Amino acid sequence: MTNPFFPTVDTIRFEGSDSTNSLAFRWYDADRVIGGKSMAEHLRFAVSYWHSFCWDGFDIFGQGTLHRPWVNAAGDPMVHARTKMAAAFEFFQKLGVPYYCFHDIDIAPAGATFAESCRNLDAMVDEAARWQEETGVGLLWGTANLFSNPRFGAGAATSPDPEIFAYAAAQICHCLEATNRLGGANYVMWGGREGYETLLNTDLKRELDQLGRMLTLVVEHKHAIGFDGPILLEPKPFEPTKHQYDFDVAACDAFLQRYELTADVKVNIEVNHATLAGHDFAHEVAAAAASGILGSVDANAGDDRLGWDVDRFPVSVEQMTLGMYEILRAGGLTTGGLNFDAKLRRQSSAVDDLFHAHIGGMDTMARALIVAHALLDDGVLEEFTAERYAGWETERGQQVLGSLSLQQLHAEQLAADANPMFASGRQEKLENTVARYVQTAS
Repeated sequence: MTNPFFPTVDTIRFEGSDSTNSLAFRWYDADRVIGGKSMAEHLRFAVSYWHSFCWDGFDIFGQGTLHRPWVNAAGDPMVHARTKMAAAFEFFQKLGVPYYCFHDIDIAPAGATFAESCRNLDAMVDEAARWQEETGVGLLWGTANLFSNPRFGAGAATSPDPEIFAYAAAQICHCLEATNRLGGANYVMWGGREGYETLLNTDLKRELDQLGRMLTLVVEHKHAIGFDGPILLEPKPFEPTKHQYDFDVAACDAFLQRYELTADVKVNIEVNHATLAGHDFAHEVAAAAASGILGSVDANAGDDRLGWDVDRFPVSVEQMTLGMYEILRAGGLTTGGLNFDAKLRRQSSAVDDLFHAHIGGMDTMARALIVAHALLDDGVLEEFTAERYAGWETERGQQVLGSLSLQQLHAEQLAADANPMFASGRQEKLENTVARYVQTAS
């Protein structure tokens, strides 16, 4: 591919942990086999279209700071959309990622009418299909942006206005069909404004029922058009609304069970959203796996001293190791992957900073995979946990859990006059074990 957007960057290659080349992988070796699968198959990396190719560094305090030659506010927006897509696929191919993700308005400009917006998206889907065929890069997931336009100021599915619900449903319908045409592996529903600021003007039960109805409609249409992938619900506790209905994995699980959607809807876990909900990344993965709703992951990081969604690229091998360990324990990601829903810092203004950020994130996750697999393969944590709960596997344990009544348990304790005590959980020893593997696994 010959394009002028990244002329100083060649294809990024694996050079090993001793390399000092900042434009090379030190840990991510796509073809390296770990536990019967290649790194590429385990990690299924994706680049987010919005942060990497639509955002120019603007924030609420100032205009953009990033050099983005493919972003131009003047002229024909469809010409600019095609230019932006050319830059994106040059980047995907040189970085060597197998997937990308998008919102509908990331790849196609909104029109003056809904029909024009649909035509724009259809045209850009044709363009994306051509690029996918040329480069071999696929679509991990698509989603409709139901939060940026002012019409969604009070929500989309949870809007108090039925006409806005209807508009959002139509937008999802078109984007789901576009995702299907591009062979997308999943479809994401992120409820950016599906929540409330105050209960003084909110009918909470009505809004939950509306959200349940919208997801039901999406599932029905998924089957109608033959879309094979799962629908993914993305948890987030707050921001932009004060309280969002998809607070965390547990809240999503309860919601999906209530509206009988667990067969078709899983979760897309974002690391920074887990932090905002007061959880660890590993906890959210484990909770999803325990409920059978683990779908995909947005690989990023928050900041311990900042209480908002900063979307940093992941750099902590230890934090990501614990999450990857839970992913491996769950059998790995199937249709999902690791999408870098992360953005540069506003002072990282050069175009090749996009490569440095993604290389660092991919190396972090690759190293985390190596460490997590070593921990799992050696069984050092699994063996301790199995021993800790071994009593439940005995006949006595099964009786306590299943056949004895509360009254019988009470009578037993009176007769035995027992004083049981728990065994040490060995937390510090296990933390030291993880640290040792982080330092030595290769």
